Amino acid sequence: MATTRDYAPAKDGVKLRYEIRGSGDPLALIMGFSGSSHGWGEPFVRGMEARFRTVLIDNRGTGESDKPDVPWTLATMADDIAAVLDHAKIPRAHIYGISMGGMIAQEFALRHASRVRGLVLGCTAPGMAHGAPTDPANVAKLIPQPGMSPEEAARVAFSVACGTKFLNSKHGQDFINQQLADTYPVTPMHTFTRQMEAIQGWDSYEQLPQIKAPTMIIHGDDDRLLPHANADILHKRIAGSKVHIMKDIGHMFFWEAPEESVRVPGDFIAPVK
Repeated sequence: MATTRDYAPAKDGVKLRYEIRGSGDPLALIMGFSGSSHGWGEPFVRGMEARFRTVLIDNRGTGESDKPDVPWTLATMADDIAAVLDHAKIPRAHIYGISMGGMIAQEFALRHASRVRGLVLGCTAPGMAHGAPTDPANVAKLIPQPGMSPEEAARVAFSVACGTKFLNSKHGQDFINQQLADTYPVTPMHTFTRQMEAIQGWDSYEQLPQIKAPTMIIHGDDDRLLPHANADILHKRIAGSKVHIMKDIGHMFFWEAPEESVRVPGDFIAPVK
């Protein structure tokens, strides 16, 4: 059950919707490209809220947050996370970001280092310039095409975002259908553009050695959007980081293996004060 649902004001006045579930040490979840806080899926969120005071955030442009059609950067989005934590009166938190959210998490750890306890970087990269090469055709499937319904666009995106094993299972298809039945606000087309611009304009590679927070890097070995070779690149740049590679798992690892996606990072960050 939700303990808090509220809006936080960003630096530029954008309203950011967030929800806090569970109890314990605070942990902020940062969703990836075009996704809202509903994109985590209930099995993963229930696992997290059983262990942590979990802060679920609608990134600007998604869910019930404001959706301005103006340029922004991943630094802007990292500052949005700080604004939410400020509003929730959480001075320091564990940070768990996936994909674009993992990039935002890196930026947050660089811009707001004193506010990070443990850091979890899921299915992410240090930017396009230094990241492992990705297939542009797969990335293109994340962008809705003219004439597609939101459901059609989502199914095309999930066809590359989800791992092969998950896609070919009844459980996986049932889960996808359940996610598509969600009535939460659909992400508008201009958000896809603005978020992609922000990703393309960002790179953390040179700054990564500045990250001092205990860091776990988690990635599926069947990730067709951001290849799992990115995990090794991040690991080599962040001193003391740990890597966990999930077998037969795609980009949406927190859908495909929610228990492992809670347990392994959770066990890693729980002792960090």
